[in-house]
Amino acid sequence: MTKIDQIETMIHDIPTIRGHVLSMATMRTQTAVLVRIKFSDGSEGIGEGTTIGGLSYGAESPEGIQSAIDTYIVPLLLGRDADNVNGAIQLIDKLVKGNRIAKTAVEIALWDGLGKRLNVPVSQLFGGAVHQKLPVAWTLASGNSDTDIAEAQEMIETRRHNIFKLKIGKRSVREDVAHVARIKQAVGDAASVRVDVNTAWSLQEARWGLKGLQDAGCELVEQPVAARYRRAMAELTKGYEIAVMADEALNGPEDALTAARERCADVFAVKVAQSGGLKRASEVIAIGQAAGLGLYGGTMLETGLGTAGALQLFATIETLHWGTELFGPLLLTDGILAEPLIYRDFCVEVPSGAGIGVTLDPDKIAAFRRCAQRSMKAVAG
Repeated sequence: MTKIDQIETMIHDIPTIRGHVLSMATMRTQTAVLVRIKFSDGSEGIGEGTTIGGLSYGAESPEGIQSAIDTYIVPLLLGRDADNVNGAIQLIDKLVKGNRIAKTAVEIALWDGLGKRLNVPVSQLFGGAVHQKLPVAWTLASGNSDTDIAEAQEMIETRRHNIFKLKIGKRSVREDVAHVARIKQAVGDAASVRVDVNTAWSLQEARWGLKGLQDAGCELVEQPVAARYRRAMAELTKGYEIAVMADEALNGPEDALTAARERCADVFAVKVAQSGGLKRASEVIAIGQAAGLGLYGGTMLETGLGTAGALQLFATIETLHWGTELFGPLLLTDGILAEPLIYRDFCVEVPSGAGIGVTLDPDKIAAFRRCAQRSMKAVAG
């Protein structure tokens, strides 16, 4: 039996190519927690846990993610059967509450190791890929209309992106709607325009906002009000033709079931890290499918490592009605993979190798690592 022998965690800070303006913070650096698991047969698995904007976005910080793994998850797993990923997931869920991003980082590394030992991509472990590439959106988040228009037009001309999501919610509703309308008018029918409010609006603001966005030709609005305001989300979903997408409201399959039952959204933004890992994200997808809702492959702005893991799952889904936004690696000034993911013809290609299909560049890992790595090893005997 192949056992889990050693688990290492590392924090990496990678600058972004420009300020990424959210309603609650402006990101200029992305911080990723990487996990490397070494198994008793000599194989390895790698995973990633990443959040957005630290604690200004959610309950987990990079430092907290690393601490949760080192202190609570690692002791549960050392010496266990490496091939029994489901058993590991169930044990962690039983003894570690919350901490979905930390769980995700470890779980991806376990699936990656299993795929490598079986010499199959992780997508095969979830039934098999039905796509070799997926549409990928780009987020326009400079906050300046002229800058965003120029950026969007360049993306269309170079055939890198023709789906754009605008980060809004930091200014007044009137200003935000005017900003979106300018960009939609500039790109016309050459691109799809959507927005993400990141929970910044009240219900009254959202009523005006959705009406204005709908009139401007925007197709979708993501999480316009706080995640806990399910009745408000249901009212907005029912009251407008523009699609309403749940994001922060979805933290695993239990939330997905509630949202589907209460019709709190037209679309699910499925994020692997926010769901608690690939398995739990697959359950969120299944609930969305059963409820007849649209699906969208969301991101926590992961590096190429976490993005590759998400691609392995999303490649198995027959219909992603709204595509994906797995552009995280493109927002960074540099990557950490030996071979970067391929973005072209408005899509991102699914890695085809064993496991999640990517390997790390040791020089880049050393360059961006915040501090000395932590590791724990099983005691023999």
